[in-house]
Order: sequence, then structure tokens, then C-alpha cells
Amino acid sequence: METLKINEISEILKLLKKRKIDNFDLYTVIAQDYKTNEILMVAYANDEAIIRTYETGKVHYFSTSRKQLWLKGETSGHFQYVKEIYIDCDGDVILYKIEQIGAACHTGNRSCFFRKIE
Repeated sequence: METLKINEISEILKLLKKRKIDNFDLYTVIAQDYKTNEILMVAYANDEAIIRTYETGKVHYFSTSRKQLWLKGETSGHFQYVKEIYIDCDGDVILYKIEQIGAACHTGNRSCFFRKIE
């Protein structure tokens, strides 16, 4: 595994590739439980969300439906605390290994991936 030493948040942003989603420049973010490796959710982040996550240790996302930044857990109390940050080989997906407090999904399920197809 390659470890990237980051001194400033701007260095992270230079490594990432944005995608145009609903006319916003966004990054795809995967939230994964840092102990169990369970995938909890997938969402989007803009530059501001990445910066606030890096600075506070609490995960921030960008809501495409509300068209605004949001702190995960701000209203529900189901915060996500970043333990590790990874980027994929292409620089277009961010993986946050997190400590999840309460449910990650807005439905009340621990993971957004609770529906299995057989």
C-alpha cells in the first residue's frame, strides 16, 4: 500500500478528479466501517465538504437534492468520524474509513445497502 503524506488540504484536492453531477463539480465518496469494512453508504462531496471533513474529522457531504453542504449526523445525531482517507487509482473516488454513530442510512438501517438481490 502506498502512503501519501499530506501537509495541506490543497494537496488532496490536486489528487482528485471532479465529475459534473447535476451541474455541480463533485467527488464520489464511499463510507466504510473502519473495523468491519462494511460499506455503509455512497454519497457526493464538493471541495468544501472535503476540506471540512479533513479539518474537523466529521464527514461532510454535498446533497444534490438540497443543493447544499451537509454534516452527516447534524440533525439525526448519527455522525461519521473519519479514521482514514483513501483515494482510488484514478483519483475519482474517495474512501472514508469511518466510525459510524447510529445508522448510516436515512431509513434507519445501519447501511444503505440492506437490500439483497437474489
